[in-house]
Amino acid sequence: MDPSAIVVAYGNHPQELVPLVLDAVGIADRLDPNGTIGIKPNLVVAKSADSGATTDPRVVGELIRYLQHHRFNKLVILESAWLGDCTKEAYRVAGYESLSREFGVPLIDLKEDAVRRVAVGKETVAICERALELDHLINVPVLKAHCQTRLTCALKNLKGCIPDAEKRRYHTVGLHRPIALLNKALKTDLVLVDGLIGDLSHEEGGTPVEMNRLIAGTDPVLIDAYAAGLLGYQPSEIDYIQIAGQLGVDSDDLSSAQVLELNQPTVATPLVVPGRVQRLIDRWVDENGACSACLGGLIHALERLDSQPMGLGALETKLAIGQGYLNRSGSGVGIGTCTAGMTRFVDGCPPTAREIIEFLNERC
Repeated sequence: MDPSAIVVAYGNHPQELVPLVLDAVGIADRLDPNGTIGIKPNLVVAKSADSGATTDPRVVGELIRYLQHHRFNKLVILESAWLGDCTKEAYRVAGYESLSREFGVPLIDLKEDAVRRVAVGKETVAICERALELDHLINVPVLKAHCQTRLTCALKNLKGCIPDAEKRRYHTVGLHRPIALLNKALKTDLVLVDGLIGDLSHEEGGTPVEMNRLIAGTDPVLIDAYAAGLLGYQPSEIDYIQIAGQLGVDSDDLSSAQVLELNQPTVATPLVVPGRVQRLIDRWVDENGACSACLGGLIHALERLDSQPMGLGALETKLAIGQGYLNRSGSGVGIGTCTAGMTRFVDGCPPTAREIIEFLNERC
């Protein structure tokens, strides 16, 4: 697969989606069968995946099943929860203890690990030794927003591979450059983004939104540039993406990327969303058979627009979305290809939150 390719599969059944994207990436041909492979989820806090905070253990379980089927047996799961939280408790609450028993894959608490300083040009970063000793690193982040950096996905997820003292330093000097330097020092071989359920505003979870997709690729910078658009941002608005590109971690040129969608989004089951988000939907959305991937992007767009000075007050009508609008004409505003019969609509199946925001700001 072209290293600039991004693979996307829609749905909410990891047992189907994980092998689909891994086959497309060709990961079995990229890894040394005799090497130690580390799997790095996002277990920043002791919460279950339905909170929008942590990597779904079903995704990691199917990743392990796939790797073991292809005779990769030297596997470990490694993580360090955020400052003040216990990694072992996060493993337990998020379902990783049972995952470890089922597949015979050890859980490593990097809070207990030795530390090594690694030079990146004239700067250094402190990294846990077990992460540095891996032959291959598979990064399995959650697609979610962050209160300080706006986005947390592939690049920021490696922050769980550093000691707590280094985490404190990152927050003191500013997160963006240290995150980019960390990714220069610690190579990622595969990114498998858990985009089943993410969070609208904070890495700790609490405002979960179903996005129902997995995203995979070998370029973490490009993956994050793509993920930024799903949450309504330009890659240029996320400083660490730009710095990582400048440092040569990988390419941040999204215009050169091939996005390979392996299937089409399916109609959503009724989404369970926080009350504040539900009020936005009730006020501004006219949904008829919408896919969760499309509706999730619209929710992120509405949340972003509502936080801007003008808010959503400039909208004159509800936004039509869903397959129920196929081949129907109308004078309103539509979201997605299914609403092409509306007077104004943003194309895409599904459109990203960024595309929706740009369309509404320019046309509505």
